[in-house]
Amino acid sequence: MPEWTTLPGLSDYAQTLAAMEARAEAISRGEADEAIWLLEHPPLYTAGTSAKAEDLTDPARFPVHAVGRGGQYTYHGPGQRVVYVMLDVGARGRDVRCFVRAMENWVIAALAEFNIRGEIRPGRVGVWVTRPDRPAQADGSPAEDKIAAIGVKLRRWISFHGISINVEPDLSHFSGIVPCGIRDHGVTSLVDLGLPVTMADLDAALMATFPRFFPEGGLHPDGRSAPACATS
Repeated sequence: MPEWTTLPGLSDYAQTLAAMEARAEAISRGEADEAIWLLEHPPLYTAGTSAKAEDLTDPARFPVHAVGRGGQYTYHGPGQRVVYVMLDVGARGRDVRCFVRAMENWVIAALAEFNIRGEIRPGRVGVWVTRPDRPAQADGSPAEDKIAAIGVKLRRWISFHGISINVEPDLSHFSGIVPCGIRDHGVTSLVDLGLPVTMADLDAALMATFPRFFPEGGLHPDGRSAPACATS
């Protein structure tokens, strides 16, 4: 199983990215084990490969880092758990779609540990929660907020980058971007939803649910015993 590491304090983004890429390279050469890093960054914005210039609405607010992962603009900062996932997807079936589904469902399962129903929406990246406490949308559907972002990259079938889950970040910091290019919905956090969850609580939930989707040497995208995904 992967080596889990919790990094203390706020991790410099450029240094962490370089270390993550080096670890992924070592995994591809068979010189290191798979790894999962749990950390926080200082306030910053990242621009994925699909980022649009107009979605960076306050470019002078925080540093902006262009990165090679998929997706658009995201925010990282204190109070947000960033999970960098370096797994050998080649040894786990070489199915990128299944891998991303497993990542999504892993986040949903971890949130369920706190009785939060996370959901995926077609055409919208990340994990969402409905907000019945908020006014309905113009079409009458319930209001929704994003609680987690997912963005991965594969190089020689080794994944890096990963997920970010809002525990208790300053939600006003998201106003400097259009998160993931989505203008019609907001962002939330575990604490914003009224749950006094700590980083340690979330880490325990992530560790407990991980084997359900990523058993040793395998991939179960829906958390079931049968890993088949190619026909779905």
